[in-house]
Amino acid sequence: MEPRNFIISGGGTGGHIYPAIAIADEIRRRGAGHRVLFVGAEGKMEMEKVPRAGYEIVGLPMRGLQRRFTLSNLAVPFRLIGSLWRARRLVREFKPHVAVGVGGYASAALGQAAAWAGVPLLLQEQNSHAGLTNRWLARYARKICVAYPGMERYFPAAKTVLCGNPVRQDIGQLASLRAQALTHFGLADGPKTVLVLGGSLGARTINEAFRAGFGQVLAAGHQLIWQTGKGYLEKTRQITGTQAGLYVSDFIYEMHLAYAAADVVVSRAGALSVSEICLAHKPAILVPSPNVAEDHQTKNALALVNQGAAQMVRDAEAGQQLIPALLALLQNQDAQAKLRQSISTLAKPRAAQEIVDEIFKLIR
Repeated sequence: MEPRNFIISGGGTGGHIYPAIAIADEIRRRGAGHRVLFVGAEGKMEMEKVPRAGYEIVGLPMRGLQRRFTLSNLAVPFRLIGSLWRARRLVREFKPHVAVGVGGYASAALGQAAAWAGVPLLLQEQNSHAGLTNRWLARYARKICVAYPGMERYFPAAKTVLCGNPVRQDIGQLASLRAQALTHFGLADGPKTVLVLGGSLGARTINEAFRAGFGQVLAAGHQLIWQTGKGYLEKTRQITGTQAGLYVSDFIYEMHLAYAAADVVVSRAGALSVSEICLAHKPAILVPSPNVAEDHQTKNALALVNQGAAQMVRDAEAGQQLIPALLALLQNQDAQAKLRQSISTLAKPRAAQEIVDEIFKLIR
């Protein structure tokens, strides 16, 4: 196929950004001449993460409404109008053959502009509970790629394709990396290693539970790789200091090595995290965030728990229950094996390829 132009919009969290980057990587693999332009929201993390992955990104002044009244809410309609105007200009100048929306504020403006211009629109929904932006844009979409079965309750069945969530391909190739991974994080070979993730922005509840209980984990002979999130790193390091068997960072870019080193994962239940854990075949304890729209992380977690593929500790109970649940799982080899087996059946290693197949079908 001759070189084509693709525009990918969305972001706000790693759960939107990294699937979008995985889709872009697969497009590039289909042909060196294809051009991919990202559209995000000014001031959001995609403005840093996307260029780091090697792609150009344009920011829109989009903002969402705050749950409580603030003066910034008064500017939202004007930001929306400005974003729509800029998105229409981007579509007119870049001339995309297909537009892809992955959710988030910027996706709403770009998807609407693409629809007005007659550009085929494909949506990618990461969660088991569809986001507001994708539900709004579904009327314009030619195809909607989803990660969970049963999404016809949100989208027209004729448009919906079950593909899974695209994740970094190196996460599916961990078997030979354990020794390298342990060396990278300065850990020993032998003790069980726990990977603690609070999502790309961190998680207050998980961090507080481990600040209080990390000593119990280390005293039991285990090790920790702990991603705190930027806002929680300084206080965490003040409490933990420097100890053997403990790696603490605000953000881990080498996630394939983190999963390769891990025996058990403690994580929020964002769509990207859940998909990566499935692909990595790791026993997991999920702590869904209560601070997300329509409690979709709890729905993501239950989709695994109900199939015996993960354990769950509710956010409100994490302070008392998370560390005991983790220590119990680390001591129970049979439980780990059952979780590992069940979660492996849910992995979708070809998600990016299948989504890009659908994108190219829209061109043809």
